Amino acid sequence: MITGLRTVSYPVTDLAKAKAWYQAVLGQAPYFDEVFYVGFEVGGFELGLVPDGTPGAAGPTAYWGSGDIETDIARIVELGATVHAALTEVGGGIRVATLLDPDGNQFGLIDNPHFDPAKVR
Repeated sequence: MITGLRTVSYPVTDLAKAKAWYQAVLGQAPYFDEVFYVGFEVGGFELGLVPDGTPGAAGPTAYWGSGDIETDIARIVELGATVHAALTEVGGGIRVATLLDPDGNQFGLIDNPHFDPAKVR
């Protein structure tokens, strides 16, 4: 049974540079930091960086929650991301946007007024 987002792994070309970028985006240091994997705990979920594979926007998109999506988009773009899909309302007051990190990976943001983080296990 699928119970919710747990981990999203992003392939990166320069692990140290990607770690620094995501640390700035997330406002926290990783909880797991090795040469083969860097993991950040984000609201009960994990964002992982792996130094192999091919970065790019062709893979699946994971959407990370945001309480102030306009501000987050602007801040993350200022940190070096580019807008891949502009902020859009997709129904029911839910708004999404997709950015590309400096390696070209998709970084989705979602503002979902129906999501209750207290229900995350």
